[in-house]
Amino acid sequence: MSIQSTIESKLTDAFSPERLAVINESHLHAGHQEHFDGTGETHFRVRIVADAFAKMNRVERHRAVNELLADELKDSVHALAIEPAAPGEPTRW
Repeated sequence: MSIQSTIESKLTDAFSPERLAVINESHLHAGHQEHFDGTGETHFRVRIVADAFAKMNRVERHRAVNELLADELKDSVHALAIEPAAPGEPTRW
């Protein structure tokens, strides 16, 4: 299973999102490190709308996602941008 699929599965199982987009942005970071050509699955953006975030503040939402994806962040994911929202809140997507 790809890292992206694993992230999608974990987020879906944990938060039952109304909307979810896991975007591989690795190609946008080519050249940022000496030997990184932008291939693979190292940089992701997570856009998620879920009821579970309704009673959480912004920091709590980020912590919840980071804790859920701790294994991926420890091993293979270099960067994770998180855009969490509760239903009805404005989003940029």
